[in-house]
Amino acid sequence: MRLKDCHNFRDFRRMAQQRLPGPIFNYIDGAADDEVTYRRNTEAFEAVDLVPNILRGVGEVDMSVTVLGQKLAMPVYCSPTALQRLFHHQGERAVAAAAHKYGTMFGVSSLGTVSLEEARKIAPGPQVYQFYFHKDRGLNREMMARAKAAGVDAMLLTVDSITGGNRERDKRTGFSIPFRLNLAGLTQFAMRPAWGLNYLTHEKFSLPQLDSHVDMGGGTMSISKYFTEMLDPNLTWADVEQMVGEWGGQFCLKGVMSVADARKAADIGCTGIVLSNHGGRQLDGSRTAFEQLGEVVDAVGDRLDVMMDGGVQRGTHVLKALSLGAKAVGLGRYYLFPLAAAGQAGVERALNNMRIEIERAMKLMGASRIDELSRDNLKFR
Repeated sequence: MRLKDCHNFRDFRRMAQQRLPGPIFNYIDGAADDEVTYRRNTEAFEAVDLVPNILRGVGEVDMSVTVLGQKLAMPVYCSPTALQRLFHHQGERAVAAAAHKYGTMFGVSSLGTVSLEEARKIAPGPQVYQFYFHKDRGLNREMMARAKAAGVDAMLLTVDSITGGNRERDKRTGFSIPFRLNLAGLTQFAMRPAWGLNYLTHEKFSLPQLDSHVDMGGGTMSISKYFTEMLDPNLTWADVEQMVGEWGGQFCLKGVMSVADARKAADIGCTGIVLSNHGGRQLDGSRTAFEQLGEVVDAVGDRLDVMMDGGVQRGTHVLKALSLGAKAVGLGRYYLFPLAAAGQAGVERALNNMRIEIERAMKLMGASRIDELSRDNLKFR
């Protein structure tokens, strides 16, 4: 399969599956327990119909939005994700460059494989730093100071990952960082020699945000062990409120789902929240972000920026979320499969596909600006 034949999410997923060893593909593609929430994230969009308006004079479409104090040329952004250089040797460099080209926001993860300073140089535009709260409070302060020094615009604290989700696909292959695979996993790597050659002929894998604090060389640090041993399950609202004060700028909580928690986030000074169930990778059986969106926007939409992610595969999905009041919509697997398939060229093609789909859908909906979308455009079945 070739990049020019990729027209949608499923095409990119298929191309990535052809390129990646099974354990790595399943790390991206997999989710927790029975993966019910993962499937329902996309299905939730299908339970709502768009109701278009006609004859509205939509020759020109402005799809720009302002979120977390940053202007984006399109209402989607690349959510920060871990381990990107495992999927393609360009990793976060490719995503930063593609996001910058399309005028949108991206982010580097605490578990990123390129330093946030390097990513900042590649993409001086809108950027967030995705942060996990560690038991080591000194590490937390150091990482925040480092992000501020690098000129990162907004802090994004992930709050739904105080322990790792039960990702059974990873258990079956022994997927961990560094690789400590079982026989089933090793066999699948042997079937993708081109990936192995690529991996071995580029710079050594590392986690620059954590290198001075996590020993990855001994081979004992699996992803689930990182979540279980290094992250602090005792994280409280008081801890977050202290972080908000220390950061002193745009501060967003990712992983909020309930109205009560959304209100609390606004009360302690957060400027944004991302409704998210972590792509179905944490608590299986969780409600979808899209289903929660309307009531959360009603509760706090006038106090902070409400965003959402999870299951977004089409421009029409984005329009449905925007019509419910989301300020912007996060993409995860939507750009990770293209990254794995073709590096920067893949991410650019995916973002361009999304841009074209949103523009076309806005014209067909009779909306020339994002703020012309409303719940009048939607009918729930």
